[in-house]
Amino acid sequence: MTRATVLGAGSFGTAIAQVLSANFDEVILWGRDAALIDSLNKTNENANYLPGLKLSAKIRGATELAASTKDAGLVVVATPSQATRELLGKAHDVIPEKIPVVTVAKGIENGTLCTMTEVLEQSLPERYHPWVAVLSGPSFAKEMMLRMPTVVTIAARNEETARTAQAQFQSDVFRTYSSTDVVGVQVGGALKNVIAIAAGMSDGLGLGHNARAAIITRGLAEISRIAVKMGGNPLTLSGLAGMGDLVLTCTGELSRNRKVGMELGKGRSLDDILKEMKQVAEGVKTAKSARDLSVKVGVELPICDQVYRIAWEGKSPKAAVGDLMGRTPKSELN
Repeated sequence: MTRATVLGAGSFGTAIAQVLSANFDEVILWGRDAALIDSLNKTNENANYLPGLKLSAKIRGATELAASTKDAGLVVVATPSQATRELLGKAHDVIPEKIPVVTVAKGIENGTLCTMTEVLEQSLPERYHPWVAVLSGPSFAKEMMLRMPTVVTIAARNEETARTAQAQFQSDVFRTYSSTDVVGVQVGGALKNVIAIAAGMSDGLGLGHNARAAIITRGLAEISRIAVKMGGNPLTLSGLAGMGDLVLTCTGELSRNRKVGMELGKGRSLDDILKEMKQVAEGVKTAKSARDLSVKVGVELPICDQVYRIAWEGKSPKAAVGDLMGRTPKSELN
């Protein structure tokens, strides 16, 4: 394998490039910010997002799309979910054919309510569709950079594509499992960010470990219900892209979405919180998609709905807790 291309030079795109450097002779890390890319090439470090962590000598930054993807054996789309369609509108005619095109964004597009693989399929010509895949699972960028053991799922409707990408990512510290459940993997990866905001708010309010455990458990129930309604396999949600990623994002100190929730729970405004963040907290925009999706497919998502009301309508976190606790009692398995 000679060249892999990662589109998106944020923290996760950079960490993915580092992972791929184990298997490729060259990894191109494309970004829009010319100053960032220039600094990356001079210092061998992404000082904006992962300061102090050196990159493999195989990684080279670039800002020109066509040159970045030329002769690539793998293309990874690592831009935020709400920016993916715009990027592919510019990149679709320069991506090589018959190679895996893997999205790593964890979100559902606002308005269209499309998953990221659906966005890729709508943005790329049909001949690319069998090669579209998604990578998801419990994976903090900083720990990936530090070569800490990480295990993820790679899903594609075409099983051969999933297995091809699986081999391209697999290394001694980055283990991959293949799947054909693109729906379950993506719904788990997207909605866990919304639940993580709720878990963070609980911690910010000082509600204790019992409340956090309840949010994680009932959050998983919500994610599983809507994933199955959309055609996903319920077993996927008990795996890496479901429970695994949910636990990490709801409890890990490096979780951006949990941090947003914690600050909301402390009484800060969302605008002020987001102004301080260099990186995107996908759960904020995904909360709106989750709420709209629940209405569209007819699945109740009480926790996601309250996060939407707090983030988008200014509801008080304390009032949201009261509304969740005051819901009519029901059977746990319904």
